[in-house]
Amino acid sequence: MKPTLPQGTRDFGAETVRKRKFIFSILQEVFELYGFQPLETPALENLETLIGKYGDEGDKLIFKILNNGLDLPAKQEKVRAEFEKILEGKNTSVITERALRYDLTIPFARYVAMNSHQLAFPYRRYQMQPVWRADRPQKGRYREFYQCDADLVGSNSLLSDVEFAHIYADAFERLRLPSEIRINNRKILAALAEACGSAEQLIPITVAIDKLDKIGIEKVKEELRVAGMRDGQIELVEKFLSVEGSNEEKLSSMERIIGAVETGRKGIEELDFVIRTAAIEGLAVDFTLARGLNYYTGTIYEVKALGVSMGSIGGGGRYDDLTGLFGLPNMAGVGISFGVDRIYDVLEELNLFPEGIYAGTRVLFFNLGESETARAFVLLQELRKKGISGELYHEMAKFDKQFKYADRKRIPIAVIIGSKELAEGTCTVKNLGSGEQVNIRQEELPNYLANYNTPS
Repeated sequence: MKPTLPQGTRDFGAETVRKRKFIFSILQEVFELYGFQPLETPALENLETLIGKYGDEGDKLIFKILNNGLDLPAKQEKVRAEFEKILEGKNTSVITERALRYDLTIPFARYVAMNSHQLAFPYRRYQMQPVWRADRPQKGRYREFYQCDADLVGSNSLLSDVEFAHIYADAFERLRLPSEIRINNRKILAALAEACGSAEQLIPITVAIDKLDKIGIEKVKEELRVAGMRDGQIELVEKFLSVEGSNEEKLSSMERIIGAVETGRKGIEELDFVIRTAAIEGLAVDFTLARGLNYYTGTIYEVKALGVSMGSIGGGGRYDDLTGLFGLPNMAGVGISFGVDRIYDVLEELNLFPEGIYAGTRVLFFNLGESETARAFVLLQELRKKGISGELYHEMAKFDKQFKYADRKRIPIAVIIGSKELAEGTCTVKNLGSGEQVNIRQEELPNYLANYNTPS
């Protein structure tokens, strides 16, 4: 049978892993610069922890895991009866009680609720782990992918919202990735729903608006019509989405549209504070930004890369009572996520990965005979103690074969000890890129390579 991968998943070879680690290291540096601490949570969560936290659309994308022992004869009759519920799209603990995590935010909220007695608040954490979604795979969208999140809980201060805008700006500056940070406030969207006649319209409005980039304004209007909104209400939404100009002009226009609604006035004030205090070039007010997750209550962010055709590479927002879902009420929080897989694709497309991250094995000792190899191995161990990575070719072979191996692995330096070098106590050090070589004493090799810059 020909081996295959599950759709929407990938293997990562050495070069890809090094590039991904470069991204992770940059993000970790930025997170820790802002005082965030690392956290890891299990790949599996109880299904009840996840269901109902992401809206109807999100719940459909949760990967559920079958319980153990469903094949036991004693359970067969009950399993058959309950399986009908699964076919109807419902959940039953008889069939499944656990699921793969959909994101890192809900597991984080669950962790805070379970450990609140021992955490110092405000609690700052960052988390870099894979998540899983039963989505349709396409470019930039996978079923298994990494998220890198930073969250702060235990503070109502809008300075936290400002800090997260700066975290995005700092991270993408260090990655040398041109980007635009877009920002909105869910209170403004809630006020739009109120202005349309009912706060209950918030969910269908945000779900429809969140698809604006993909389906266009006419399709958005159709979805709102299907959701039961009247023509006058839909016209108000369209007017809301058509606001243009500078950040100041947009806020002024929005004041005229929904400023009479108290919730909207509060949202505009918060958004104005974050924009003015952050004072970040490229931080843009975007009222079409909805972030279709139910738990956001204030500032929301989305980051897009410039110069490429790609969806968002980061997003997040404020969720003032997320831990209340797990019995810990009134715990204000705000957080953001980086889409590492999409960031990788953008850096690759724009050729922005630095050359230095490709380095693997630095030195290859050629295998030229039993005695020669014994001496080469001793020298190799001395290099490793100096922190110089190296290999000894695994068997005696022609020079051509060993050179080709070094070329395939991008090894820049070869060390050759033949019978002549063994007798003289020397070795030949060859730069495999330039072809330059030098003969030195074997005891000089560790210090020589420690100070050796490989010519390009």
